[in-house]
Amino acid sequence: MKTINIIALTIGIIGAVNWGLIGFFNFNLVESLFGIGWIARIIYAVVGLCGLYLLTFYGRAGESSYES
Repeated sequence: MKTINIIALTIGIIGAVNWGLIGFFNFNLVESLFGIGWIARIIYAVVGLCGLYLLTFYGRAGESSYES
């Protein structure tokens, strides 16, 4: 797997875990660690960009390898 794919997948999973914590326990891990300031906004933006990048995995789902 390409390094960018692993990074994007890891950040996407972290974002999904954060949303799970919000949904189940009303606990926002990002805001508790970084506050409500600009750092949290940057983290949310990076997670969003990774999510958009991960959408391209659907286009490659029929390929035999994700290495291309």
